[in-house]
Amino acid sequence: ELLKSARNAGVPLSRYVMNSVFVTAVVCVANIIMSTMAAFALSKMKFKTRGLIFNINQKAMMFVPAAVLIPRYLIMNGMGILNTYWAHILPLIAMPVSLFLIKQFVDGVPDALIEAAKIDGAGQFRIWSSIVLPISKPVMATIGMFAAFGYWNDWFQASLYIQDKNLQTLQSLLNNIQKNIEYIANNPYGGLSLQQYKMGMPTESVRMAIAIVIIVPIACTYPFFQKYFISGLTIGGVKE
Repeated sequence: ELLKSARNAGVPLSRYVMNSVFVTAVVCVANIIMSTMAAFALSKMKFKTRGLIFNINQKAMMFVPAAVLIPRYLIMNGMGILNTYWAHILPLIAMPVSLFLIKQFVDGVPDALIEAAKIDGAGQFRIWSSIVLPISKPVMATIGMFAAFGYWNDWFQASLYIQDKNLQTLQSLLNNIQKNIEYIANNPYGGLSLQQYKMGMPTESVRMAIAIVIIVPIACTYPFFQKYFISGLTIGGVKE
């Protein structure tokens, strides 16, 4: 029944699924790259403002996302990226908690290891890519799951920045269906015939099928990353 409804929809269900998969993957990868680079710079590179920058990141963790909705919307509108994939991606690629967790991990990397790489002629990028990234797999898996699960379950970004149905995500679709149901329930037969009313109301099986499509990727992914996730969560919990 879900596939039948998808075929009859103006935008195929597969488009919503692909949007969700694409945006979640890009956000996850970009978040890991930016967070690891910034954490490496703040932890192992010596410059005057690194303490100030990290303190700003710590302060940013105190603000709820709702506190920056209006300025974020105005900035994105000024950049002209509303109704584009960038509107999905840019707001979430920098997460203060990701930077905090990775920096706590990188702080534990021996300075002697970094100095030995420099003596061998390795530059900062080579040290980051060949030393920091390989030994940071547990914390990268942790922040990757935070980013992936957080955006995979998010419908608010799409509803706020995206009006084009071809760019909306699966979660946004489910939220729109729920809002339509609430509107129809609160305004029975408002200008609609009984037949139109029945056709506008998605069946319970369709809604549950969409919910299953959303849940299955998370349920299938978590067991493979569980050991990294648990070890990553304990980073910074014990200091020697």
